[in-house]
Amino acid sequence: MTEIAFDRRSLLAAITGASLLGVMPAAGQSVDAAPLLVKTAAGRVVAVYRWPAAGGSPRGRILFSHGALSAPWKYLSLINAWTQASYEVLAPLHVDSTDHPDRTAFQGMASWPARIEDVRAVADHIGGPYIAAGHSYGALVALCLGGAGPKVPETVKTPLRDPRALAAVAFSPPGGGMGLVNQGDYAGLAVPALIQTGDRDVPPGGNADWRSHLLAYDDAAAGGNRYALVLAGVDHYFGGGICRPELPGPKQETALSIAASLSILFMRAHGGGDQGALEVLRSRLATEGPAILTLK
Repeated sequence: MTEIAFDRRSLLAAITGASLLGVMPAAGQSVDAAPLLVKTAAGRVVAVYRWPAAGGSPRGRILFSHGALSAPWKYLSLINAWTQASYEVLAPLHVDSTDHPDRTAFQGMASWPARIEDVRAVADHIGGPYIAAGHSYGALVALCLGGAGPKVPETVKTPLRDPRALAAVAFSPPGGGMGLVNQGDYAGLAVPALIQTGDRDVPPGGNADWRSHLLAYDDAAAGGNRYALVLAGVDHYFGGGICRPELPGPKQETALSIAASLSILFMRAHGGGDQGALEVLRSRLATEGPAILTLK
């Protein structure tokens, strides 16, 4: 993994510029290349969408897992920010996506072991260190790669932890009462993590309390570089900025830029050992304001 040195001031300026000016894609922007095809251990073919790092050699690689019913290209706001920050992004199209041709064959919770198979196949394709990232259902997947241990079918090989996952970025992971995890399931988290939610983050059918999305932060042991990010006025989809672009909005673009910026600082600090990024990230810790960032 190539590392680039930044001093604190230039790093902050670079990340702020990328997040505020280069995050939001043009209207109608979509995937412009055929997907990479990988096979699971059982032989199922998985379509993986790849966005190369800007400028050539990547600083690191991100394995991204999308939210339920969604698709990788519905997260271009985040993906563009990450690639402009010199990360390569690889994102499988999961079987529960409304865009997946075999979706009817994976009804209900059949998508859960399939998602695990998907990311394991992508991780094997990467073959080396990466950062696990995801949103909602995909955030749970990312945290599992980092050591979380929710119940899985007996057919799924455990542990779910992949030692190649250096850190986890989890946008709005499921909390207790959402049908996938219970208190204590995130306690095995073994990597640094950035866990995000918003004070309007209540997805349809979800727990009425947005704070439940912080269960992974609450469960994780202290001292392992786990961050909680709470954004004021932000819902589960950033107003349609991610996951569900068909929503009427308005898109919560300023908050999404903040989230992207902080995720880049986090990945550089804890996925790449960048001390300058760590200093900037720690300077952004706050207990009040539009972006509350805490550390344990």
